[in-house]
Amino acid sequence: MAARIEAAPTINAPDLVDLRQISSSHLEGLLEEESRAWAESLDWDFRKSADLVRRYVDLRALSGAALLAGGAAVGYSYFVLEEHKALVGDLFVTREFRTVAHEDRLLGAVLAALMSNPQVRRIESQLMMILAEPGRILPGSRFLSTFERNFMLLDLVHAPGLIQKLPRYPVYFEKWAEHYQETGAQLIAAAYVGHVDSWINDQYRSLAGARRFLYNIVQYPGCGNFFRPASYVALDTRKGNLCGLSLASLVGPEAGHITQICVSPPVRGTGVGYELLRLSLAHLRRHGCRKVSLTVTASNREAVDLYERTGFRTLRKFTAHVWEGFARP
Repeated sequence: MAARIEAAPTINAPDLVDLRQISSSHLEGLLEEESRAWAESLDWDFRKSADLVRRYVDLRALSGAALLAGGAAVGYSYFVLEEHKALVGDLFVTREFRTVAHEDRLLGAVLAALMSNPQVRRIESQLMMILAEPGRILPGSRFLSTFERNFMLLDLVHAPGLIQKLPRYPVYFEKWAEHYQETGAQLIAAAYVGHVDSWINDQYRSLAGARRFLYNIVQYPGCGNFFRPASYVALDTRKGNLCGLSLASLVGPEAGHITQICVSPPVRGTGVGYELLRLSLAHLRRHGCRKVSLTVTASNREAVDLYERTGFRTLRKFTAHVWEGFARP
C-alpha cells in the first residue's frame, strides 16, 4: 500500500490594505521588529519614530499601505506630502514575509496613489531596510533615478582622538544657537548649488526648502534627537558671516549621528569642514557616545575621503530614489 503524501502547507498571501483602515494595535509586532532591526543593524534607536507612527495611525492621519496576515500587519509603508513633492517615509516587512514581491506590493501601492495625485510632481525616498537584491527593478522604474549612498560608522572607543588643525582660512567657531537658523539655511542653499545631493533632496535647491530642512532636523526625531551641545558653526573672522556648520543628534543611549555638515564654496578645501567635524565628534565622545554615524552620497568623493580620514567606515550601502516625469507640469 502506497504511503500517503501530505500536501505541503500553503501560506496565503497577505492582504494589501489602506494604512488608514487599521490601528496601531495591528502594527505592534511589526514596529517592535523594526525597532530591533534598526538597533542591531545600525545602532539606532527607532522607538521614538515608531511612537510617531503609532500616534498618526491612530489619528487616521498617516497615508500609505499595509500588508495584513492573521489579523496583524506584516509590512507597511507610508508617505507624506510637501506641496508638489511626496516623501516615502518608510517601508518595512517582517522577516517571515520579507521578499522583493511583498516590498514591491507596498511600494507599488504607495507610488500608484502618489502618481495619480495631480498635485504631486516628484517623489523621494531613502529606504534603509529594503532588500538590496542585485539587479532589482523597483516599481515606477520608467520615472526613477537612483543614487548610491553610504551609511558610515565611527567607533569612538577605539579610534584615536582627532588632532586639532588650524584651518587655512580666517574663521572662529561657536556652538549652534537658534539665531543661526536663518543664516544656516542661507549657507545650505548656497553650498548645494549644482551638488549631487540637490538631486536627491530638492530642499537643498532653495532657501525656503533649506529652512524646512533645518527645522525638521531640530524639531523631529527622523535623524535622531537634535543635540545642540555637539553642533557647531564656523564664522568668517573678517566678515562675520556664517561659512560652515556641523549639526549632531543622538540616535541611541551611546550613539550619535552627524545630521548635516557643510561649508560655503569659498571655504572648501581649507580644513574648516574637518575642524567642524572634529569639534562635533569630540563633544559626542565626552557625552559618552561610543559610536557616531553619518550618511553620504557615494559619488561625493571629497566628503567620503574626509570621513574615511577621520576613521569612518562604510557599514551599509543603500539607495536614494527619485521619481519624476510621471505627471504633466
